[in-house]
Amino acid sequence: MITLENDYLKASLTAKGAELQSLYSKETQIEYLWNGDPEYWAKHSPVLFPIVGSLKNESFNYQGENYKLPRHGFARDHVFSFEKVNETEVVFTLTQSDETLKVYPFYFELKLKYKLIDRKLNLTYEVINTGNDEMLFSIGAHPAFAVPNTPNTAYEDYYLAFNTDDKLTYWTLDDGLVANETKIIELDGHKLNLNHDLFYNDALVFKTLQSNCISLLNDKNDYGLHFHFEDFPFFGIWAAVDAPFVCLEPWCGVADGVNHDQNLAHKEGIITLNPGNNWERFWEVECF
Repeated sequence: MITLENDYLKASLTAKGAELQSLYSKETQIEYLWNGDPEYWAKHSPVLFPIVGSLKNESFNYQGENYKLPRHGFARDHVFSFEKVNETEVVFTLTQSDETLKVYPFYFELKLKYKLIDRKLNLTYEVINTGNDEMLFSIGAHPAFAVPNTPNTAYEDYYLAFNTDDKLTYWTLDDGLVANETKIIELDGHKLNLNHDLFYNDALVFKTLQSNCISLLNDKNDYGLHFHFEDFPFFGIWAAVDAPFVCLEPWCGVADGVNHDQNLAHKEGIITLNPGNNWERFWEVECF
């Protein structure tokens, strides 16, 4: 376990999946991250790479060849190398291998850079195309935050506050694929009240979200978090059935549509990166 610490926060991470395991505030004495109880969902904050969500038939076509990839790709299950820069910063790195090239025919370097900045944890994703051809990829975040996270509160006491949106249009999922149906949730003062039945039909998938900050708050006390993100064209909100957490998921990429032709180059949200170029995005969570 790798530990980052400053005067306000303590974060624990593991080299497998370069995954955040704990985010604890010394000030509030609150653990903000989901504990990974396998009864509901055994992960905490996996990286989704080189795809987000499910592929149709769990496969894609590229230059006449067929490749199989599981939901959310492979990075979350691989062990990253890492360098701890100092007490508040660590950089994890994953590159292609014989194993990855069998399922994803691209040469790459994926870096996850974690840094504590006062009461914030910042995570920057960097993707580098180390091959000689164009690289096609998607990437996304999947952090799960504990709900409830303080004593004497219940799941239904919590809500998500959006800094811009006053209504939410989401795409439904059909066996993990994006269906052609959309639904609208009217927000009460930019607030989405949490209840378990929101997620009984899988994640809420957004393609037109305007907000770049979502706050997890409750009606019983003043503790919570602000979740900041920039330039992610897709967003997911999810929890396992009746689970005591909520996932806030900024994505550069999305699951295949039910009518997708399985050509990777035609995949919605796919990113094209030229040889030698790099690409970055970040999100950060502020605890209070």
